[in-house]
Amino acid sequence: MSDRPTETRPLLSVLKGERRPVPPVWLMRQAGRYLPEYRALRADKGGFLELVNDSEAAAEVTLQPIRRFGFDGAILFSDILIVPHALGQDLRFEAGEGPRLSPPLVDHALESLSMVPSRLDPVYETVRRVRAELPAATTFLGFAGSPWTVATYMVAGQGSREQGETRRYAYRDPQAFDAIVDAISTMTIDYLSGQIEAGVDAVQLFDSWAGSLSPDQFERWVIGPTARIVDGLRTRHPDTPIIGFPKGAGGKLAAYARETGVNAIGLDETVDPEWAAATLPADLPVQGNLDPLALITGGEALERGARRVLAAFADRPHIFNLGHGILPDAPIAHVEQLLAIVRGGTR
Repeated sequence: MSDRPTETRPLLSVLKGERRPVPPVWLMRQAGRYLPEYRALRADKGGFLELVNDSEAAAEVTLQPIRRFGFDGAILFSDILIVPHALGQDLRFEAGEGPRLSPPLVDHALESLSMVPSRLDPVYETVRRVRAELPAATTFLGFAGSPWTVATYMVAGQGSREQGETRRYAYRDPQAFDAIVDAISTMTIDYLSGQIEAGVDAVQLFDSWAGSLSPDQFERWVIGPTARIVDGLRTRHPDTPIIGFPKGAGGKLAAYARETGVNAIGLDETVDPEWAAATLPADLPVQGNLDPLALITGGEALERGARRVLAAFADRPHIFNLGHGILPDAPIAHVEQLLAIVRGGTR
């Protein structure tokens, strides 16, 4: 774990409750396909999973956007499906089709899997390599997928827009589904703890499919498991901030913030920032939430969207970010425009 003082890292200080006149900024998926240096390295290394498991290359990808833009946070280059891979499912990425996990748990028992925790080791080595090269002022963020989102892939064997197969499975056999979520939660606590011990300063839980659930299911499959992970990490690493990002939660954000115990909450682009500022606890750090398409558009749309977010959160601890991941066709010049607005414009 890093022992650098918090005050030298603006993003970490905000995660611990400080309001800064110029908010720190990082962008989800900032290490990725919109960068020509990433595309060149990916072409040289081959497949995505091969790149993730090559710790030297993964560390280089993590550092690329820091060198180019000087973001206040570096996000570990990896994937949320490393956890099911460590739980014993085979993982592959098919060109143009996305990730595939086998066997899918919709028709195979969890007990049929044999855990392979050594599959997490390359990630820890990536963290150590990045930690050794990261600028002193940059906060290092680790991450994992939240249990509900990870479970949707484990059950169906692939991603889906509505998560219908997993939602049906959870209704049909909640006891079996609870066992899957419990296994993910246990592995995630160990996994994030390992990242912290290797050198990350804070961690984020991505719940990309949280918006697909009814209120009761959201309470059971999002809030409950997230609270368990937060409790487990806080027991082991009480000073490490945890960001929760329940994409699509909407009106359930207040309950999520209140009941999970996360230190900060990420907001997707569909959340009205003025509503969030008025509804969420005043001392709770928030992260977000510019529409990624405004970044792609640039110009006046980008300026207007960014300034609305800045104005809404001017009186609370705020980390500027997108409402979801940066898209592959985001122009470099528009990222530079965004940084100029956040760092150089008047509030």
